[in-house]
Amino acid sequence: MLGQLDLGSHPDLLVGIGTGDDAGVYRLSDHLAIVNTVDFFTPVVDDPFTYGQISAANALSDVYAMGGRPLTALNIVCWPQTGLPAEMLGEILRGGAEKVREAGAMIVGGHSVADEEVKYGMAVTGVIDPRRIVRNVGAQPGDALILTKPLGTGVLMTAFKRDRLPEDHYATAVAIMAALNSDAAAAMLRYAVHAATDITGFSLIGHAMQMAEGSGVTLAIEESDLPLLPGALDAISAGMIPGGGKRNREFFGPRLAIAEEVIDAMVEIAFDPQTSGGLLIALPQKDSLALLSDLQAAGIVEAAIVGRVETAGAYPVRLV
Repeated sequence: MLGQLDLGSHPDLLVGIGTGDDAGVYRLSDHLAIVNTVDFFTPVVDDPFTYGQISAANALSDVYAMGGRPLTALNIVCWPQTGLPAEMLGEILRGGAEKVREAGAMIVGGHSVADEEVKYGMAVTGVIDPRRIVRNVGAQPGDALILTKPLGTGVLMTAFKRDRLPEDHYATAVAIMAALNSDAAAAMLRYAVHAATDITGFSLIGHAMQMAEGSGVTLAIEESDLPLLPGALDAISAGMIPGGGKRNREFFGPRLAIAEEVIDAMVEIAFDPQTSGGLLIALPQKDSLALLSDLQAAGIVEAAIVGRVETAGAYPVRLV
C-alpha cells in the first residue's frame, strides 16, 4: 500500500520508508539529525503498570536501534468509554512515564481516542549524529551477528494468556520485555557496526530477512546459539504458538532455508513475534567478541553471537 503513495523526497531525509528501517531520520545540520518513530499495541500482560513499561520500552527501542538518543515522547492511548476504571489507565501512563524517565527523555503530551480495545504506545523523537546512523541495511560478508535479548516472548505470553505459564518464567519474560535497549545501543556505538535492527513482531527471521535483502547478502543463523527465555521450548511443545508466529512463518517461510538438523521447535522460536526484543547487530568478526564482552559487562548477560553474514546465496536467510 505504501508503494502507491507519493511521499516525495528531500536531500535532508536521510532515512525514509524505503528499506523498512526502524525509524525515520531527518538532518537538521551536518552534526545533528532527528529520529522519529511510533509504536503501540494491545496489552501483553495483565498488570497495567507493567504493560505501560513494556510498551514504552518497545517504542523507545527503535531510536536505540538506529544509534540515536531519545529526547521526547507523546503518549498514544486507545481506551473504552465505559467498563474500565480510569485508575487503570493512570497506571499504564505511570509505567510508560517511568520508562521514559529511565531513558533520560521526557513525555511532552499525547492523544487519546475512544476504542473498545485497549491500546497504548508512544511516538518518540530523538537525536542522532547524521554521520553515525546505524541502518538495518549495510551488513557485509564476514560480519558476525550478535543478538542482545533472548527469544520466546510470543510463545510465553500465549502460554500466560492460557494460564499455562509458571510464575518464575513469567517474571523473567516481563523483565526482559521491560528492559531498555539503551545499554546495548551504547555498547554498539563503540564499534564500526555495519547494520542493526531491533527484533519485534516480525520475529528474528522477519527482521533478519529485511537486513539480508536490503544489504544484498545472506544471513546464516546458528539455531544452537540462539538465546532462549526459560520455558520457551516447553511452551512450544505444549502448542502455545501465537497467531503472529504462524503468520510470520507463512509469509517469510518460503524465503528461509532450514538445515535438516534444525528441530521444528527452534524454527518456531525463530518465527516467534517478539515484544520489545533485543538488537540484532552485524559488525566485523574481529570486533564481535569485544562487543559481546562489553554487553555482558553492562549486564546484558543473555547476549550471544548467533550467526554470520555470507555472500548472497539462493536464500536471504539460512537457519543452520
